[in-house]
Amino acid sequence: MKIGLLIYGDLETVTGGFLYDRLLVEYLQSQGEQVEVISLPWPSYRRGLWENYSRAFRRRLERLECDMLLQDELIHPSFFRLNRKLRRRLECPIVSLVYHLRANEVHPPCRRRIYRWVERQYLQSVDGYVCISRAIQRDVEKMAGNGRPLLVAQAGGDRLPGSISQEQIAARTLAPGPLEIVFIANLIPRKELHTLLAALATLPRAGWRLTAAGSLTMDVPYVEAIRRRLEQLGLTGKVDLVGTLDRQELASLLARSHVLAVPSSYEAFGIVYLEGMSFGLPAIASTAGGANEIINHGVDGFLVTPGDSPALAGHLERLMLDRGLLLQMGLAAQGNFLRHPTWEESLETIHRFLHDFKAQSDAEA
Repeated sequence: MKIGLLIYGDLETVTGGFLYDRLLVEYLQSQGEQVEVISLPWPSYRRGLWENYSRAFRRRLERLECDMLLQDELIHPSFFRLNRKLRRRLECPIVSLVYHLRANEVHPPCRRRIYRWVERQYLQSVDGYVCISRAIQRDVEKMAGNGRPLLVAQAGGDRLPGSISQEQIAARTLAPGPLEIVFIANLIPRKELHTLLAALATLPRAGWRLTAAGSLTMDVPYVEAIRRRLEQLGLTGKVDLVGTLDRQELASLLARSHVLAVPSSYEAFGIVYLEGMSFGLPAIASTAGGANEIINHGVDGFLVTPGDSPALAGHLERLMLDRGLLLQMGLAAQGNFLRHPTWEESLETIHRFLHDFKAQSDAEA
């Protein structure tokens, strides 16, 4: 089967959605499928909307030859109207890979209404969906109706090299020293590093240390604001901003840490929580989105209301003061990870879904 994948920008971009795209492409190719990645320049939102009416843009895409067209949902501004014309021209089903919805982000009310309208039009313009979580499934069905084929295929957490035993988790947890907290996400406002810093500023300085790993260039003004905030709070020596790490470096960081805290304002799923759990780290995440499909509150992590730094501080303080609880939750976190589908299992499910979808489309043609 010839499969096209439409994305904005570079497939190597370091985000959870692009990671999902990369692993899906690799898996489909390993199964003998022909996959062509069509990378489009990343436009402003306004320019993306205009591209729906560009003949040159449409003609470029109409030359595609594929049996199925996959689209990373991030491209929705450029295709919310264009898809209807493409479907007729290409005569193949269009499936959207939905990892995140822009309308779920925090925006001024007027702008959010625009995003929701455009995204609804886009979701109604495709033939089916692959969603990263049940939370995203509910949002998609609410916006587009539930009459189209849809698969929920949660991401895996087994991408990183190495492993850690229960004995190693216990030795790490019970060793003397500060609570080693890790934040793994690109430094952008939605990931709420500023909320984590506000929480940590209320705790005894000797009791913790934070390492933040993620892009320092995706939102430079925000990173500069974080650096200023560290100076204002007197935390410069307690927090390391280490930038983007490779797979081996991430694995090493998780292996020597105690708890993962990424209290995003919204997280559609949160691959990083599973990756932390694989190394026995309780995860702290937001109640907004799909993290509750991974984290059992009070058992293998905590869920906090977005922006609630006092609650976040309370959970971190409990783990800092009670190493027995930290060990119990760390072992529970690793057990949760081991029960979760692997990447290969999820990608295999997508592969079957795409083949069944194509066969059904051919039968109806």
